[in-house]
Amino acid sequence: MKELICIVCPRGCHLSVDDTAPEITVTGNACPRGAAYGKKEVTAPARVVTSTVRISGAAHRRLPVKTRGEIPKGMMAEAVKLLDEVTVEAPVKVGDVILPNILGTGIDFVASRTMDKT
Repeated sequence: MKELICIVCPRGCHLSVDDTAPEITVTGNACPRGAAYGKKEVTAPARVVTSTVRISGAAHRRLPVKTRGEIPKGMMAEAVKLLDEVTVEAPVKVGDVILPNILGTGIDFVASRTMDKT
């Protein structure tokens, strides 16, 4: 039995996930999304990753980025480490791909802020 707090919405339901039976069961969820989250969290946890990269030619020195979707939780540290080598040139628009296909996942790091050239 694993105890989790659901992060799907602000309600923060306290979930109990039984992963010892042939079928995973979730209790404590107020909605079906909480049950799906609990099952996924014990079988294949994944997260959207946010970070920054260097940017030149802009008013700020760092550009916020995030993954376009979730990547496996175990790959997060390696994915963020890839960003250490990235420098982009302004201008950049929200949604521009900064680093494609992170670690073969098919998920891209994208800009999460527009930065014009100074």
